Amino acid sequence: MLPATRVILLTALLLGAATGCQRPAENATAAATVAASSPSTSAMLPTSASFGTTTDGTPVQLYTLTNAQGLRATISTYGGTLTSLLVPDKAGQLGDVVLGFDDVRGYQSPAFLKSGPYFGALVGRYGNRIAQGRFTLDGHVYELAKNNGPNHLHGGRRGFDKVIWQAEPGESAEGATLTLRYRSPDGEEGYPGTLNVTVTYTLTNDDALRIAYEATTDQATPVNLTNHSYFNLNPGAGHDILGHELTLRAGRYTVVDATSIPTGELRAVPGTPFDFTAPHAIGERIAQVPGGYDHNWVLTKGAEPAVSVYEPVSGRTLEVSTDQPGVQFYTGNFLDGTLTGKGGIVYEKHAGFCLETQHFPDSPNQPGFPSTILQPGATYRTATEYRFGVRN
Repeated sequence: MLPATRVILLTALLLGAATGCQRPAENATAAATVAASSPSTSAMLPTSASFGTTTDGTPVQLYTLTNAQGLRATISTYGGTLTSLLVPDKAGQLGDVVLGFDDVRGYQSPAFLKSGPYFGALVGRYGNRIAQGRFTLDGHVYELAKNNGPNHLHGGRRGFDKVIWQAEPGESAEGATLTLRYRSPDGEEGYPGTLNVTVTYTLTNDDALRIAYEATTDQATPVNLTNHSYFNLNPGAGHDILGHELTLRAGRYTVVDATSIPTGELRAVPGTPFDFTAPHAIGERIAQVPGGYDHNWVLTKGAEPAVSVYEPVSGRTLEVSTDQPGVQFYTGNFLDGTLTGKGGIVYEKHAGFCLETQHFPDSPNQPGFPSTILQPGATYRTATEYRFGVRN
């Protein structure tokens, strides 16, 4: 049973729109009031250290958040990237459950940029794909970078994953926080309007990593923010994620064409290898999906947690709660052993899986999908929580 205070606060934080864009300002006020009235905790302020310099000489900082149980999350100002996340297994041993690199240059290496796995990064302005790198809004056609075959992916050639975010460490009633800010100018990567983005990471004292997103704009623009962490709950050389057991509380998924653009069909999952409404090992039916899983599931509204994962060797569990309508489940199909990450671990195919909470791909061109257009005067608000535990 969750503490009542936490339930109230999480409910307030997850009052983002079903459209992901507009919510009354009083929701944020209510959340702040609850937080202010909650009892204080032993949250420690984040510590910072150098993460090296970018290829153009810009210094990058790495912030470490630690909770009361010793869990640690490290976040880079380059790309707002979650570079490390240490959580215990059933024996109490801490292990790093996300893929990444030991310094910022790993995220800028030619091999990384060529393969484009987006390890741990904040993704925007638009997570996932937009068909033909083009959309029409208020009668104007906007042309975007085509950086994924014929399509636009994850904000373009220099999306939010490749910018330096301004960081402000802090603490809340629930745990240590890191607030990141970025101002995306009008026309950046082809998008209209100046977008002011705030993302807050909170490592709670009850073993969850919460990511809360806010954005405002001065012109109508599509917005779809997410985090692109690759998880492996049994980390180590040679360990893939195919034995992880996954539950997705989703009865439909978005069917895609050969370039991974939705056709518009939301297909029921029963009788298909996309049915994870009951637990299945990730690798159990992956051979039936050409190329592996890289699809958006339509989450069942109100079903929490939206996603559950169990790794039987380590005993680690992961539960994902979100107010977003979809989640992109991706199984690291394009990892091919060319990247060497933290501790000298070579990332082979299926070394990690992603759970990118989001609106549906190509929504700006799909009138049947929930809208992702943020209007001036409105505030985009959404939050996702990754909760860790163990099971014997």
